[in-house]
Amino acid sequence: MPLLAIETTCDETAAAVIDRSRRVLSSVVASQDELHAQWRGVVPEVASRAHVERIVPVIDEAVARSGVGRAGLEAVAVAVTPGLVGSLLVGLSAAKGIAAVLGCPLIGYDHIAAHLYACRLAHGERMTYPCVGLVASGGHTSLFHVHSPLELERLGGTIDDAAGEAFDKAAALLGLGYPGGPWMERAAIGGNPTAHRFPRPLANDRDRLDVSFSGLKTALRYRIRPPGAPADTPPPTGGEMADLAASFQQAVVETIIAKVELALARTRCRVLAVGGGVAANSALREALERLGRKRRVDVLVPPRELCTDNAAMGGIAWERLERGEDDGLELDVLPGTDRSAARRAS
Repeated sequence: MPLLAIETTCDETAAAVIDRSRRVLSSVVASQDELHAQWRGVVPEVASRAHVERIVPVIDEAVARSGVGRAGLEAVAVAVTPGLVGSLLVGLSAAKGIAAVLGCPLIGYDHIAAHLYACRLAHGERMTYPCVGLVASGGHTSLFHVHSPLELERLGGTIDDAAGEAFDKAAALLGLGYPGGPWMERAAIGGNPTAHRFPRPLANDRDRLDVSFSGLKTALRYRIRPPGAPADTPPPTGGEMADLAASFQQAVVETIIAKVELALARTRCRVLAVGGGVAANSALREALERLGRKRRVDVLVPPRELCTDNAAMGGIAWERLERGEDDGLELDVLPGTDRSAARRAS
């Protein structure tokens, strides 16, 4: 009997059905990109209202696609941390209602740990522990020493913007669309990644596993519109646009790779697990593959549909369910930052 997983941590409403062998029977994701595009960022109130409208149809579709009726579900899992409190509560309320009606266990899971567990879904037994975990997304950029699916030791991460957030802001500066990551990747095609030497803050600091992207964003802003330039200076186009996008993307990738390599050296792990929406970026994926060959490390990156927010990665709940755990209807959300994933990710 499979479990139903629900994901509403930010602005994707998602549900999936996963069986005990970690086979994804169905996965449905409703994006809210069009709702937040005008603000070039997620508006929490808009996100939570959209979740309310979409949660039941998304769950119904996931259950229908799986070929398993609700009565055939063994448990309900829901992401409860970290995330936007209003969004989290919508998913939790739906999960509680279904668990109460079915009389089945209710399992809360950590969204960050689940991003790394997507590597288990995609690569099976190649996902071994301990390993180094990298989560890079719109809200998180963190490195972990992953001792088990449910035990993450935070090694470092961003001290300001997440990598995905930096891409969003860079895309806005260049007059591109939202979300910024895919737009920046497309704009960088054919561009020269060494045309502009943007800063790599903290990249050469061997004492810290932290990263910073706010200075990089500021450098792009001043390269587009130097101090004293008219406020209505239009964004670049054509080859200059491609060079700026490629150079910015290269700076983000090199900053991340520098810290991943340092984390691998410190932990001596032979496996690197990667998750989060930024892991869908082709330049980062290629750089990770090169790093894996260089250090003789097995680099595990999920397919793109398991990198961006989804509920299939909620299959991590099986790790707790198989131990007989059940959070029950007293389960609550824990909004906040990715630092919450440093605790036992249950």
